Amino acid sequence: MTDNSVSGAARGACLCRSVQFKAGFPTLFCCHCHCTMCRRAHGAAYVTWVGVPVEQWRVTAGAELLRSYESSDHGRRMFCGNCGSTLCYESSHHPERIDVALANFYEPIDRAPEFHVFFSDRTPWTSIGDELMKLGGESGFEPV
Repeated sequence: MTDNSVSGAARGACLCRSVQFKAGFPTLFCCHCHCTMCRRAHGAAYVTWVGVPVEQWRVTAGAELLRSYESSDHGRRMFCGNCGSTLCYESSHHPERIDVALANFYEPIDRAPEFHVFFSDRTPWTSIGDELMKLGGESGFEPV
C-alpha cells in the first residue's frame, strides 16, 4: 500500500527518542518475522521489519548511544543503550540492506506489511488472520 502523503523518507526513534534515524524510500519490503531470535529480542509474538538499502539509512541523533549485540554468526541487532529499544538488524547474508523495526517509525513508510517469514516457527498462542503470504519451512522462506 502506498500512501500518497508519504514523502521520500520517514523518521523514527527509540522509546526515549535519544537515538533517531531516517530511512529513505523506496524501501525493499515490509514483513512480519516469527523466528525465535526476533521474538526474544522484541519480547513479542513477531516483529515487523522494513528492509532499507544501507545507503538510504542514517542515524540522525544519538549515534553514541547505539549499541549492538551479535545474535548469531551472521547477524547483529542494534538497540538504544539508554532505553533498550531494538532498532535494527544487520546480516552478512544481505549486507546491502538493514532491517529496521517498523514500530520505531513515527512517520508513515511507503508500504504496508506484505508477507510473513519463519511462519512455521510462530507461537502457538498467536492467531494470524490476515491474507498475507506465509513463508516458513527449514529456510524460513519457503511457501507453507
